[in-house]
Amino acid sequence: MNNNQNPELQLAFEYVQNTNVNVFLTGKAGTGKTTFLHNLRTVSPKRMIVVAPTGVSAINAGGVTIHSFFQISFGPQIPADLIQTDNSTLTGEETSLSEAKKFSRDKIKIIRSIDLLVIDEISMVRADLLDAIDAVLRRFRNSHIPFGGVQLLMIGDIQQLAPVVKED
Repeated sequence: MNNNQNPELQLAFEYVQNTNVNVFLTGKAGTGKTTFLHNLRTVSPKRMIVVAPTGVSAINAGGVTIHSFFQISFGPQIPADLIQTDNSTLTGEETSLSEAKKFSRDKIKIIRSIDLLVIDEISMVRADLLDAIDAVLRRFRNSHIPFGGVQLLMIGDIQQLAPVVKED
């Protein structure tokens, strides 16, 4: 990426390209975050997956939804250590990180080969959803390292929409 007009984006690009450091890229609307992402996808040799919290944001980012890729239900993600193992607390639509989720061999290969996970519109992602992403990546990669050792690029505007959480 040759972007002499924006040294901050150039620095972010260098961090993503040349390190395994997690990066939070933020800026107001129109500052070039989506353009940065599209340029990164065309130039970077890193194997990356782009996810976003909604279908519209996933389409704009050229990726898929978080729920679709990580096979996460839409309900609250309850930490596994809070769930009883006899399944008596799991009914209906309730979700747990400890539930056995079936991933295809191809999906597991993809997860194991990822160098970079890009989460667009990060301001719309709830903390429990990030915990669920972490659990899936740890399950199929390195269980002792946050996010299984995958580098994260989180892109979003913290002045935009916050996660929508219902009282119940």
